[in-house]
Amino acid sequence: MSAESVTNLGTEELDDKARRRFLIAATTVVGGVGAGFASVPFILSMQPSAKARAAGAPVEIDISKLEEGQKITVEWRGKPVWVVKRSQKNLADLASLNGILRDPDSAVEEQQPAYAKNQYRCYSEHPEILVVIGICTHLGCSPTYITEEDPSAKTLRENWKGGFFCPCHGSFFDLAGRVFQGVPAPTNLVVPPHTYLSDTRIIVGIDSSDKGAA
Repeated sequence: MSAESVTNLGTEELDDKARRRFLIAATTVVGGVGAGFASVPFILSMQPSAKARAAGAPVEIDISKLEEGQKITVEWRGKPVWVVKRSQKNLADLASLNGILRDPDSAVEEQQPAYAKNQYRCYSEHPEILVVIGICTHLGCSPTYITEEDPSAKTLRENWKGGFFCPCHGSFFDLAGRVFQGVPAPTNLVVPPHTYLSDTRIIVGIDSSDKGAA
């Protein structure tokens, strides 16, 4: 075989290898694209519904490490949601404040779900846990959480039992998010819809009376 024949053979083999590599790559790409299209319905099925997207997706909160007196904050619908764990003393103190609160029985509608329309403004099974939206009902400022033991509590008002103070315009709320009399805020802090997945996990945006809510 001549040198020219050897050269031509080598070139043909290289061309064949190049064609095979091209075909393998093209097949892989097409297969990947096909798989991608096939997965679209599955991915879309995992997306929130139009109602859920409009309302804001629910938020799950782990309260297993939340101790008495502590507050944690999460975001839901672009708003801060506070979860506070109250002590038995905190709960007992709430009744003593009724005479100086604007709406002690949470009579104003739409400030809380039906199951939170009580003195503690929470589920009866979990009276120590308060879930409220951390926005003052006056002009939308964010109040400050101040416990009874906080050094600054002495300068707030007499017999402060813990709660929330809005420094912008001077509104006060107790540890149930109930507004005091004689302050700019007209109504109690809003309790968002929520439910318990377990004793240590809460989901905000869905309540027990409407599992499809968001």
